[in-house]
Amino acid sequence: MDARHSLPALSPGRASPDEAGLRRDQGFWLLAAAVATIAPHWVDMPVWVGTLCAVLFAWQLQRLRRGAAALPRWSLLPLTLAAAIGVRLFFGYFLGKPPGLAFLAVLLSLKLLETRNVRDARVAMLMCFFLQFGLFFNNQSALSAALALTAALMTLGTLVALVDPSSSARARLKMSVMLVAQGLPFMVALFILFPRSAAPLWGFPDSAAISGLSDSMSPGTVSELILSDALAFTVEFDGPSPPPSERYWRGPVLGSFDGRTWRMVHAFLLDRPRYLPMGRRYDYRIMLEPHNQHWLPVLDYPAGPLRGVSFSLDFQAMSHLPVRHRMQFAFSAFPDTVAGGGEVAHRLDAFRQLPTHGNPRTRELAAALKAGTPEQTVERILAWLAQGQFTYTLQPPLLDEDGIDQFLFDTRMGFCEHFAGAFVFLARAAEVPARVVTGYQGGRINPVNETLTVRQSDAHAWAEVWLAGHGWVRVDPTALIVPQRIENGLEASLPKGDRLPLLLQPQYLWLRQLRDRWEAIATGWNRGVLAYDNRRQRDLLEVMFGLDAASLPVVLGTSAMAIALLMAVFYYWAQRRHGPRDPLDHAWGRFSAKLARHGLGRAPSEGPLDYARRLAAARPANAAMLTAICTRYARLRYRPSLPNAEHKEICALIHSINHLDLKKEAPAPP
Repeated sequence: MDARHSLPALSPGRASPDEAGLRRDQGFWLLAAAVATIAPHWVDMPVWVGTLCAVLFAWQLQRLRRGAAALPRWSLLPLTLAAAIGVRLFFGYFLGKPPGLAFLAVLLSLKLLETRNVRDARVAMLMCFFLQFGLFFNNQSALSAALALTAALMTLGTLVALVDPSSSARARLKMSVMLVAQGLPFMVALFILFPRSAAPLWGFPDSAAISGLSDSMSPGTVSELILSDALAFTVEFDGPSPPPSERYWRGPVLGSFDGRTWRMVHAFLLDRPRYLPMGRRYDYRIMLEPHNQHWLPVLDYPAGPLRGVSFSLDFQAMSHLPVRHRMQFAFSAFPDTVAGGGEVAHRLDAFRQLPTHGNPRTRELAAALKAGTPEQTVERILAWLAQGQFTYTLQPPLLDEDGIDQFLFDTRMGFCEHFAGAFVFLARAAEVPARVVTGYQGGRINPVNETLTVRQSDAHAWAEVWLAGHGWVRVDPTALIVPQRIENGLEASLPKGDRLPLLLQPQYLWLRQLRDRWEAIATGWNRGVLAYDNRRQRDLLEVMFGLDAASLPVVLGTSAMAIALLMAVFYYWAQRRHGPRDPLDHAWGRFSAKLARHGLGRAPSEGPLDYARRLAAARPANAAMLTAICTRYARLRYRPSLPNAEHKEICALIHSINHLDLKKEAPAPP
């Protein structure tokens, strides 16, 4: 029997491959894979969980260095129970994404300490793969994908190390990259064709971690948000972007005031806004970060109808679903539109209402500033504010019950919400319909990809007044008092000494430039990957394949066919793929094939010497030559020799096979 085709039998006392002890280098690879897997989770884990994992990793590192034996399983049970109790007490519940991931990270760290064979290592690797997938439960950014891919490569390298312990580190990483590359076509096919859900399969992120404007405003609301440098949304214009003076991104419109807080008045929604778009047009796509509400920041004034978007009577764009994950919308803005020219009387009366008591000095001022027409009244109010020597600051004094009186006549220090709220109060007290509009103003062009980036620090509040023949007209008291806020941004308008977000501080310009480059990459990832929802999938399949993505059987069938085709291609490639062939095997194969044509094929289990004896018996006239070829092959294959001598022997064997001429046997006597 050919020894190369036989498998060693396991004796009763011999361990299976899974029970084989773990080598030291395999342990280091497994530890590296676990660290690469858990490290990205540390920002979302409780501090004590991350610290515990780090301590357990350090313990495992020292154990590997010393070559110490694995810990007994029973010794880790108390620590496991303590970790489970700690996770339950910290989160208040146990079955869920955050506590589940935290506890699994602890289990993986403990598993390394009791890993003693290949089977244990494979269990730890499965935990690594699940935690890498779990990273996307909290964040689907390009950075998360890069970190998960790095950890997956390390884990696959560990798998290669378990299968081939003699391989080098370079070979293991190379094989890991090859395995990932082979899976990419399947990933792309599933990404494009598999039916997209309207929300992540694992649910929405926790709303407590979402920041942004709310549907109410009181003194300090916007100024607190200004200190956040978090991204609000990015915008890509199809042509030139509007000038800074027109970059007012309308958000919640606040029409109700109780003496301290402005609130949004909820009303029924329409498929299209109640105005006729006209004049200049800006087409743009906005990638919105989650803020857990329905309103969408848009330039005045968007056109409709739009799929998945409704419009309020206050010209707010409202998503049908709360924005709980990153979403992309396409809008067209018409800034020259006359909006609200046909407002009904009862709505205008609602925008004149004020509490019956409070802020008496402001009411007296409004009565003194009231003029013959609403236009004249507005002009007089703005003129009074322009002469008031107000200070624009993020750190205004605290205000009491009559806060507008204190702001206008005593402190004269405030932020945009103070100016907008005071102006609307004065206008209403003078019987001019007015309301507060919150949203974002400005934004910064990223020089890397030319997209407009709007942050929470660009949050702003302004006012609108209703004028006959003009409809609702924007009035921004902040632009009157601090014009550099509109043209040059927040950092150019605050007094010296006011606290700014870190990356708005001039000494960190280099850090801002680095962020611009990274955000350009993240924007491409968000638009190309994360924004690929069921609407974009339906459009793509209709354009490329003429398929209706709303038909689930059609899409699933197309997905199955694409996957089957890819598997067939890879199977054919695997069957055809081979490396440099051994010349000795090639010669032996040619020899066997030549004899098979004469009815003397070699059985798969037949060794060269047994084959020689059968050939000699079948072909006595050629017995000497056939025996010599088989014997020479057996000697070359199973007896080590010097390289030069072996090469000469192989050449001689090939020559004998090439010149083999099987003589016909004489017929047997009757």
